[in-house]
Amino acid sequence: MRDFSKKLRVLLIDDNANHLRGIKELITLESSYNVVGTTTSANIGINLIKRYQPDIVVMDINMPEKDGLQALKAIGKLGLETNVVILSGYDDSDLIYRAMKLGAKGYVLKTMASMKLIDAIEQVSEGRIYLPAVLSTRFFEHFQAVAQKEEASANEENLLSSLTMRENEVLDLLTQGINYKSIAAKLVISETTVKTHVNNIFQKLQVNDRTNAVLYALTHGFKTSASKSQVMTAV
Repeated sequence: MRDFSKKLRVLLIDDNANHLRGIKELITLESSYNVVGTTTSANIGINLIKRYQPDIVVMDINMPEKDGLQALKAIGKLGLETNVVILSGYDDSDLIYRAMKLGAKGYVLKTMASMKLIDAIEQVSEGRIYLPAVLSTRFFEHFQAVAQKEEASANEENLLSSLTMRENEVLDLLTQGINYKSIAAKLVISETTVKTHVNNIFQKLQVNDRTNAVLYALTHGFKTSASKSQVMTAV
């Protein structure tokens, strides 16, 4: 929790010098915060953060030498208690999502800075996340969409992991083009048992035939014994 007996220390990073001066003036006139430094360079800004260890960094996201997302990564690695509020001209939902995922605690559009920035700094300094209503709806819609895609991808990737050891052995032989009778002979089981394993593989991989099972396996990183032996030979 912030010590309210101390002045909040703010550092500003924006490659537009005129905008930087305007933001500094806004903060100076409309709050009691102490602007400890300003810079038009993200790289210099990171060094200033190391030096001054401000409570809040207000940072542009579109900068030439190192953009705001790259700078967020670098700031996160410093291990400080500094919180970042992104001040951007872009309301792209994916950009907002990526910035917040990298550790930004607030996101304010430059068009609304005069009304929202002081409020954003105050809320973030108190340990809250700040997103204006117009952006929060887009952010959460995008977040839900990304989460659904990641869940679908994870479920798809886990299909191979659902196979038993014996089913993996059968699938391995299927990828090598071996017929059911030969698979039974190699694994010393009946052909009926092989067909049972194959049907289980079809169900788990959500396919209808041998061809699609093999295609699924090979396109999702299934390591066949043939490929493993090639690696061993190469080594």
